[in-house]
Amino acid sequence: MPLLFRSPGHAALLLRVALGVMWITHGLVLKLMTFGIDGFAGWMSSQGLPSVLAWPVVLAEIAGGTAIVLGVHGRWVSLALLPILLGATHIHAGNGWVFTNPNGGWEYPVFLIVASIAHFLLGDGVLALKRERL
Repeated sequence: MPLLFRSPGHAALLLRVALGVMWITHGLVLKLMTFGIDGFAGWMSSQGLPSVLAWPVVLAEIAGGTAIVLGVHGRWVSLALLPILLGATHIHAGNGWVFTNPNGGWEYPVFLIVASIAHFLLGDGVLALKRERL
């Protein structure tokens, strides 16, 4: 395989796009299109969280995911979205390891935390619109 496709910059690009698409689909497809904002707000309330946070969470996921995909300060956006993943981990912690358990397990949000930290450490990679170096 050519050296071009084995570079850390390309690996960071793959991670960045996968992570960003995950955020966009969770905000847009899962929360808005599947549950609706009222459904998501009701679920948040049932978990003991303020339902008023529904819109900010959805908007953060969609805007943050878009910034990550485009590579616009993506590594910092990955860090900024960690509280959402920590909250998801907390909510799913009592459900067990596997996400297919009733109400979902905790391995997926923990994996995404690790992926987000890896993205921060690697950087945005190639084809990023606004890369920053540490």
